[in-house]
Amino acid sequence: MNFETKKLAAGLYFVATPIGTARDITLRALDVLANADVIAAEDTRTARKLMDIHGVPLGERQLVAYHDHNGAQARPRLLRYLEEGKSVAYASEAGTPLVADPGYGLSVAAIEAGYTVTSAPGPSAVVAALTIAGLPTDQFHFAGFSPNTQKARQTYMQSLAKIDATLVFYESPKRIAAALADLAQVLGGARRAAVCREITKKFEEVSRGTLDELAASFSERSVKGEIVVVVDRGAQEEISTTSIEDALKQALESHSVKDSATIVSEALNIPRRDVYQTALAMNKGRSE
Repeated sequence: MNFETKKLAAGLYFVATPIGTARDITLRALDVLANADVIAAEDTRTARKLMDIHGVPLGERQLVAYHDHNGAQARPRLLRYLEEGKSVAYASEAGTPLVADPGYGLSVAAIEAGYTVTSAPGPSAVVAALTIAGLPTDQFHFAGFSPNTQKARQTYMQSLAKIDATLVFYESPKRIAAALADLAQVLGGARRAAVCREITKKFEEVSRGTLDELAASFSERSVKGEIVVVVDRGAQEEISTTSIEDALKQALESHSVKDSATIVSEALNIPRRDVYQTALAMNKGRSE
């Protein structure tokens, strides 16, 4: 693999790495890894292997482990390199840094200290799963990993129930059956969903269906690998014309037509334009 050899400006570079297939790395990511003065990685073994695959020599450069368990100790060291005017590249174990990744604390510390922070973007399991799930992508909410215990997990899922967007979860193979059962119970078994497993890898698999169907299917099988669960948004409750008119009638007692339309549309979570047209029809001849 050819990569550009040039001096990088001082600063912190977040490098996205493949979530599976090693060839998914970008040319710019290879440039950064080849030219940074210091390389930090969530998993140094994974980073070293990736660099070896693509022929990026580490040479005499420092390779610093930075993860959830040593962040407080490793962060000052990396900040000192930045203070010395060096370029520091941080590579996540897989995917985009800061997405369910320990790099957040390093990012905040570097920004607060006034250092340049930039990104070499690339693979992301969230976006990859949305691409192949077959569910709406116009709005989505990344929910990360849900809690371990059933009670906490169900409470967390309940807090997401009314979000008007496709939900995206990371899940472990050991918990996937329990998580799907809880999603079906809390969000409703009729919701469409997809379980995306081992994305970009040899045994990539996408299971699609309702939450009830997926919960039943995964209760009977054992799986391995990285998993992303994508869940369709819930069906919007139908609001009757009478309910809208009653709400508008009350709002119009003390607000203008425009303000009343805004108040009612937000309260009922329906398009403002439709509410405004109803308000105009109810108030012919009213000047604003």
